Formats: sequence, C-alpha cells, structure tokens
Amino acid sequence: MSAKSGVNMDQELLKGVEELMNKPVIDGKCPGIYATLFQGEEVLIEKGIGQYKVGQGAPTADTSFRIASCTKSFTIAALLVLRDRGALDLNQPITDFVEEYRFSQISTYKTIPTVGQLAAMSSGLPSDDPWADRQESISGQALREIVSRGVHTTSNPGAIYQYSNLGFALLGQVIERASGRDFREFVTSEILKPLGMSGSGFDKELFAPDRVAVGYRKSGENWLELPFTSSGAFSCIGGLFSSARDLRTWAQWMHSALVPNAKNSGPLSAQSRHSMQQIVTSSPFNTHLATVPSNAHRAFGYGLGLFVEFDPKYGQFVSHSGGYPGFSSHMRWHVPTGLSVVVLENATYSGAWATATGILDYALEKMGYELPLEDKWPHTLELAKQADLLVRNWSSTLADEIFEENVDMDVPYGERQSSITALIAEVGGLSASSMLNEVKTASDSPLHFVWDIPGKSGSLRCEIRLNPITPIRIQTLNVKKAEA
Repeated sequence: MSAKSGVNMDQELLKGVEELMNKPVIDGKCPGIYATLFQGEEVLIEKGIGQYKVGQGAPTADTSFRIASCTKSFTIAALLVLRDRGALDLNQPITDFVEEYRFSQISTYKTIPTVGQLAAMSSGLPSDDPWADRQESISGQALREIVSRGVHTTSNPGAIYQYSNLGFALLGQVIERASGRDFREFVTSEILKPLGMSGSGFDKELFAPDRVAVGYRKSGENWLELPFTSSGAFSCIGGLFSSARDLRTWAQWMHSALVPNAKNSGPLSAQSRHSMQQIVTSSPFNTHLATVPSNAHRAFGYGLGLFVEFDPKYGQFVSHSGGYPGFSSHMRWHVPTGLSVVVLENATYSGAWATATGILDYALEKMGYELPLEDKWPHTLELAKQADLLVRNWSSTLADEIFEENVDMDVPYGERQSSITALIAEVGGLSASSMLNEVKTASDSPLHFVWDIPGKSGSLRCEIRLNPITPIRIQTLNVKKAEA
C-alpha cells in the first residue's frame, strides 16, 4: 500500500502481528505484556498476554505500567508549555534555574549548557542509565547538592548526542522554578488531566491494586518481584505510570501535530509538538535506544523528549523507549500513515523496543507500504515541457519567458546552447517524442523535475528546479548525458 493514510489489515497480517505480541511471554522475557497496534482512534489489534502480577491474570488496556523513559516526552511537553507562556527560554543557561550546577575537577569541558541542550541530549553530560535509575526518590534539595559537588562533562554542549538522565532531572528543577509548582503536580494538572489520561500518574497508589502491573527481574528460572520506588526529583526521567489506553491518546496527539495544516489542540500547540519530533541532535545508530540491527541504514537522532528515525523506504518514525527496574516500554508511530504501536512489559529491560519496532516494521512490510513519490504541481509539469522544447530547439525568447534572471547570469545562454548542441550530437540526435520520460525516483519535491530525452546512441538527463516565489519560473536547468 502506498496511500498516506488508511490501512488495509487482512487476517493473515493481523495473525502475524499477534504472534509477535505473544513472543516475549512465550520466550520468557517477561511475565506479562500489553501491546496495541492502532491508527488514530481505530484500534487494529490489541492484546494482553501473560500476567500483570505473577499468579494473576493478563494485563488490560487499563493496566498501568511504569513507562520509564517514555516519561521524558511528558517532561518536555511541560517544559514547552512554560516556554510558550513566556516563563522560560530554552536558550537560558541551566544555572538560571539551578545555581548549584558545578563542574568536577576532572571535566575537560566547562561551558554551562542551556536548557535546550539538556532537552536535546547534547549538554555534555555522559550517559548514566544504571546510576540514574536508582535515584528516583531523592529530593530536589538532594539533587542540587549532588550537582554542587561537581558533574563530569565529556564534550562541549551542543556538540554530540549523549543520553543524560541527570540532564532531564535538572529539567524537572527548571519546571519547578519557572512554574512555582511541584513537577509532578504541574504535569498532572497541565498535561494529563486536559488530555483525559486518567490511567496515568506518578504514584501507584492512584490506582486500584488490580490495575497496576508489578515489575520483575529474572533470577534463574524464577521471577523476582521488585519493590516500587517512591516518586521524587528523578521522576521526570522515568517515574510516570501509564496505561496502553492513555499512551494511545498520547501518541495520537503527538502524531496529529505532524499532519498537513495541523490544528492546535490540548495543552500544547501543534507547532511545539511538531518541534519535539524533529531531529535536534543527530546520533550514531544505537540498537539499545530505538531500533533493530536490520534498520542500521536509518538516519537517527534525538528531538526534544523523543527519538526520530528516517527510513528511505518507509519515511519518518517517532518513538521513545523506557527501561526501568521491573519494566520495559516502547511507543512508536509512523508519520506518513499514523500507524502506531505501544508495548508495555513488566520485566527489567526485557526489550519492548524490539517488540514494538518489529510489529510496526512487519505491518508496513506486509502492507507493501512505500513512501509515495511527491506529486508534481501542474506548473512544474508545464515548465518541464517548455524546458524540453528549449533543449530540443534553443530559443532565447523562450528562455527569457521561463527562466529566472540567475540562469543566464550563472551560465550565459550562448554557452548553454553550445553545450547542449554538443550533447545532442554525442547521443546521435534526439527522438521526436513529445512525452516527458520522468525519472521519478530522482525528483525530491513538487518543484523539482528530472526526465530523460532518448537519442539514437544514448539519452540526455535533464533537470529543472523552480524558484520559491511568484511568478513561478525555472531557477536551475541541468543537462548532461545520462549514464547507461
């Protein structure tokens, strides 16, 4: 399928998706899983497998799991709500909000990062998952005391991607200082409640015991139940509980900012949500963070609280993973179709990212999805026809009609005509066909057109690119001999 919206899921495809959903429990990676594949408000398939608590039943769409680092997108949404209200600027140094921020003696780089660099994972702070996962319950005062002793920095701010949980914990302090409110209360009242996410919050006591998944780690052949940590200053890195139903709402809302002419809705503008889902800091490919080894060809980076991938065949994906003692989570959506997946598992680092990525890639492959070619504007096709006539029979009068002034300035008409005449001779003269033989995969926008003109002993490859203003004209004409 190549349509930009709408999906056609046959029963064979859905059966394959279901098998992928079952696999983590069958393979013993986690006691329980809840997985859902959806597009917009339409749930295509969803399933709870295994046990939300060992000895109990399967999780449901309303079972709340610790979603770990998927929380980071909620942290950024809160940050941008305050930015949009004028309460902070992403270009402010972190010391405007956390005066205690200091560098360690062994740090080579000692430039203060901005709030935006912390949000984009380019603050210079190193990766810190195992340590940070155990800091959730500390107080804001304790966090400030930690950074006052000196943080290690391993690169200049803005230089490279490094996944820093400490950096996001500091963003929680920014939110509290800018809003004058507790981070958790701000996210709950300003983000969760307006979106109707009643199955989400920072304290398991908010939910009935049979509505909360229990986390485990494997000990030999047994599942060892892990205690819940209490909420604190590091909750903004991964402390949110949420259900599959709520994360569907979140994914739909985020994706709605990426459609043409997106409308404002909910607590954050479409423009700000859009900015979260564009690469700010590029990153080397990393299987642990977002994708699987077979997708190593994808361009990959961090936006603001979300990962972004670009695949040559499928286009853009947006996602985030979560790994926490006792839990693994992943949410992911395919931008061109809106096809989305959420996977929640109740075991330490069990690999929900691999399950979710496998489900979405499998669905797109079985649907036969490929990025549609850009539709050419009528003006582009008409100017291509005029350029085709010009190549066949040069006319300075026609050139003046269809070209911007830069074309003659870049390469004078006389020189262009001589070059084209020589190329025509090289291919033994041109065919008399009036049809444009478009080279579809070479055109990259509605204002770009590439076509071949056949000759007796080869072809000419012609390319035009149009200007960005009215009246619309050609700003680029390239003609060369096409490779065999």
